[in-house]
Amino acid sequence: MENMRYNSAGPEQKIIFELVKPGSSVLDLGCGDGELLSLLAREKKVKGQGIEINEKSIHECVAKGLNVFHGDIDSGLSDYRDKSFDYVILNHSLQEAKKPEVVLREALRAGRKAIVSFPNFAHYSARLQIFFRGKTPVTPSLPHRWYDTPNLHFLSISDFAEYCRERNIMIEKSLFIGKNKAVYIFPNLFALAGIFLIANGKPGKFLMKKEDV
Repeated sequence: MENMRYNSAGPEQKIIFELVKPGSSVLDLGCGDGELLSLLAREKKVKGQGIEINEKSIHECVAKGLNVFHGDIDSGLSDYRDKSFDYVILNHSLQEAKKPEVVLREALRAGRKAIVSFPNFAHYSARLQIFFRGKTPVTPSLPHRWYDTPNLHFLSISDFAEYCRERNIMIEKSLFIGKNKAVYIFPNLFALAGIFLIANGKPGKFLMKKEDV
């Protein structure tokens, strides 16, 4: 199977790709089939590792020549020393964790920076489905029905920004995407997903405003 090329990558993967500096060390938590990690290794020469719980996905990673360990990210990253990596990536895996706060805290301990992406539960289409249909919403970023979704926690862009403010987590960059395009205004309403570059430290410039909710 041919590895994914940059041009065929999804919009979130392209944003994460651009955020990572060439030659960096990367830990991808919940790396899936390793497509993003493979792209980073090939195009940006990163020194990458992955952690994945699904054995089939691990086999696909190994077939791509990736260094991936079988593990549950909820169990923590005790095998890694502080700041072992330049970046720890949580690409649509934070909301699937049983203990997202533990996972995020460990990501910021083991990495100098973390890149977090997640579907925005407050997108206007989700709000409309809840209001008019009274059912758990199904959207392009939340495509699963309630009974087969891997998501254990549903959060919005404003939820995550507030979480970072409360815990003194610096948001260095925040980017938002709709259906294959960037969103620049009222992201909590119009973005299907958010991507954040974060680090421990003094609070940064938070772009979330009350009117975004």
